[in-house]
Order: sequence, then structure tokens, then C-alpha cells
Amino acid sequence: MSHGKQFTLYTHAGGPNGWKIAFVLEELGLTYESIYLDFTKGEQKAAAYTKYNPNGRIPAIIDHKNSDFVIWESGAILLYLVDKYDPEHKISASTELDKYRQTQWLFFQTSGQGPYFGQAGYFLVIHPEKIPSAIERYMKEIKRVWGVLDGVLKEREWLVGDHMTIADTAFITWNESGKGMFMMSQEGYDFEKEYPALAKWHNAMINRPKIKNLLAEKAAIAPPHH
Repeated sequence: MSHGKQFTLYTHAGGPNGWKIAFVLEELGLTYESIYLDFTKGEQKAAAYTKYNPNGRIPAIIDHKNSDFVIWESGAILLYLVDKYDPEHKISASTELDKYRQTQWLFFQTSGQGPYFGQAGYFLVIHPEKIPSAIERYMKEIKRVWGVLDGVLKEREWLVGDHMTIADTAFITWNESGKGMFMMSQEGYDFEKEYPALAKWHNAMINRPKIKNLLAEKAAIAPPHH
């Protein structure tokens, strides 16, 4: 089977985790086709997709130039992409110790940011019954994660080394989601005033041309509540 693009990216128009992969593919100049699964139709749980990702979640990628290699879980995909396709370390750590630090921050994002921010969004927006204790718990977790990042970024420009890496870009979409939740739930909320170092770092990334274009694309096609 012939493919014009190197990668197929299985993703979702609004889901933050798929766009994390698109940022890196774009920054590395890799060609890909995005297939947006329709969650309302259960496409992420259908056999046509679970043959690639048995967990039935996005994202997953197929690398057609590497024997149609399939990998899922966003953190694992990001590591694969830079290990295979970023020999110049444009957006990845270059020293041995910084590679471990990069993995450390990726683990923090995938286990400490994504799930908590996602639960905050679920209880704030999607769950039919308003449960104040659950909303409070997860909104506090957003603040905790942001506090960790802001404290570290007061001391340095990027999380690892001297330039932007996947350790940084992995946080973008969930940060955007968190900002939206606070603006929705707290009138007059000022992200930049609350977390100035975090905001400076975040803004530096979302104003990069390729990332800015993808965020505009996401805004245009995302369903409500994302």
C-alpha cells in the first residue's frame, strides 16, 4: 500500500493529546495525514482502530516509512519521533542527562497534568450532575501543576537545556484547556498575573508559527466543550 505522507495520525479534533503529536510532526517537518475519530460514534472503540491501539484512546501513529510501525500513548510517540527523526536535536534534549530530564517532564505531563486537567474538564463541563467537591479537587490540581511549572520556570527559560523540547511542547494543549476552564468558572481570572513565568513560557510556544497555525486549526474544527 502506497502512502503519500510518512505518518498517519489517529487523533480527535478537540482532544488535547493528539495535537501534542501534530506540534512535533510540524516542527520536525514530517509529513502526516490526520484522521479525526468521531467519539460520538464510538470510532475510538471500534475494531478498525483498536487493532492499532487496544486501549481505544487517541493518539496513535503509523510510520509508513518504518514498516508501518504503530505506536500509541502520546509520551511514547513523542519520544519515538525525536529519537528517530530529530538527530540535530531541534526540539529534543542532546545530552544523556538532559534526555532523562526530558523523560521526567514528559512523565509529569502525561501522569500529572493530562489526567487531572482532563478530570477537571469532565466534572466542570461534561458530567450531567454538578459535584462541587470533585470540581474543587481537580481545579486545585490544575493550580498545583501550574505552581510546580511556574516555580521551575522562574529559574530558567525552558524545562530542559537551553531550547524548547518535547518536554515543553507536551504541556501546551492542556495548559490552553486549563486556562479556558478558569476563565469559564472564575470571572476576571488572570492567568498571566497568577503565573507570570509559566505564562511567558507558554506564550513563547504558542506564538511559534507552526504551533500557532495548528492551534488556529484546532479552534476552527474542535467540537464544543474542548
